[in-house]
Amino acid sequence: MWGQVGFLATSFFLLGLIMWVANVAEQRRQQGQPYQGLALVSYLTLIVFFGFAVIIGLALQGMDVLLRTQPQLLDNAGVNLSDAPIESLAVLGLGLWLPSLIGVILLLPPVRRLAARLIPIDPQSPVHAAALALMALVGVNLLTTLGMGLGNLAESMEQQGLGEDSGVSLATLWGQQVFTAIFAMVGVGWLSRRTLPETMARLALVIPSLRQVLLGVGVALLLIPTALLVAALGEFAGVGADADVERLAEQLMGPLFRSPLGIISIGVAAALGEETLLRGAVQPRFGLLLTTILFALLHSNYGVSISTVIVFVAGLALGILRMRTNTTTAMIAHAVYNSTLGLLVYLGVSMT
Repeated sequence: MWGQVGFLATSFFLLGLIMWVANVAEQRRQQGQPYQGLALVSYLTLIVFFGFAVIIGLALQGMDVLLRTQPQLLDNAGVNLSDAPIESLAVLGLGLWLPSLIGVILLLPPVRRLAARLIPIDPQSPVHAAALALMALVGVNLLTTLGMGLGNLAESMEQQGLGEDSGVSLATLWGQQVFTAIFAMVGVGWLSRRTLPETMARLALVIPSLRQVLLGVGVALLLIPTALLVAALGEFAGVGADADVERLAEQLMGPLFRSPLGIISIGVAAALGEETLLRGAVQPRFGLLLTTILFALLHSNYGVSISTVIVFVAGLALGILRMRTNTTTAMIAHAVYNSTLGLLVYLGVSMT
């Protein structure tokens, strides 16, 4: 349990450190002081990270070519991948090197200036540059998950006995979402160029009014039949529920659906982390559409399926809600929506 939380903490600490350095550079830029050195530290750290991913990804694709053309070379080298839980070595390699290369390209000033024509970023800002590059991690996460294969991941978890203890799942869920929220706060300047109240204002995290609470609950309850409608339309179009998606979802979230605390946590924890990062920090800079796409693709456990479309529709509604009110209202809608879905699963109501 604590090993998973420790890994999450380390990952978010490193990402947060990159954004903290970028924010310090941004503060110096706004004050008219030299900032290029600090910005370069942030960029070079990202380039090194992405560079390793590119090398590993290309190596995996090379191994895939050898497996297809000259398998005896790998056998002679003592490399045996037959028992590895990998559906596609080529996709796994591609998922590492292609998004990582894009992440490096997004750091280039001409590319940032072009991006600024499409989304409301400042191409000179070290913070916006680093955030734009980190967007590539969404592609890495999705494509590597597809490369491993949803069915393989579910089977691996079954064999390892993961997901049997709801306490482990709860700790991982809360750890991930709390670290995500802290990362979002650091990303917009907390601990560097913004005070805590200024950070909350930038993220649009407020004490909601009664009207906003009711609005959030109402939007959530409207999203439930909308999700059912999208699923039904998918079935009608021949794009029904994916067995591997359902199997992996059961392994990842099944234990949480079987307890009231788990059902509440599915809603509240996800709303805390995902909304603070995406609707609070990212959407004002990347815009509604791009943020919604990122939100959908971040749910890599759904692969590319009708469930991804449902998440996109929900994200679009949450994004509009954030635009019309604030992030807190979107949080309420997200929490109620997730927990209501969890309650329906607990009651045995099929959502497909």
